[in-house]
Amino acid sequence: MDTIAEIPSLVVQLMFETFGETWWDKVKEDIRKNVEANIKREEESGFTIRSEEKIDYTTFGELSQIVTGNWEAFETLFTRGQRAFQKIMTNLNQLRGPIAHCCPLAEDEIVRLELTVKDWFRIME
Repeated sequence: MDTIAEIPSLVVQLMFETFGETWWDKVKEDIRKNVEANIKREEESGFTIRSEEKIDYTTFGELSQIVTGNWEAFETLFTRGQRAFQKIMTNLNQLRGPIAHCCPLAEDEIVRLELTVKDWFRIME
């Protein structure tokens, strides 16, 4: 994995390796319903559909819930444990907000983002 943007692909890969083709059934029902609503909303918008993959319709927070709710698929990757994973995902989610809404990050927040990304890769060592 080269960037944080690849987290959804990583989630799919590890869920598929652990649970097989029916891995989506392991995702909490409320997340699956939200994904279906997001897909429907996008289809009805008239814009180009972003993806054929359901995982691409999850929020960053939902990705975190998928991982922690199916920790057995991820525990060998995130060797520092579930708590470290959750802390880093929370930080990334907070930093993601201003970026997603086209707001400039303060210099301190750029440093914080760089450090959090380093933390992400560190928990996979």
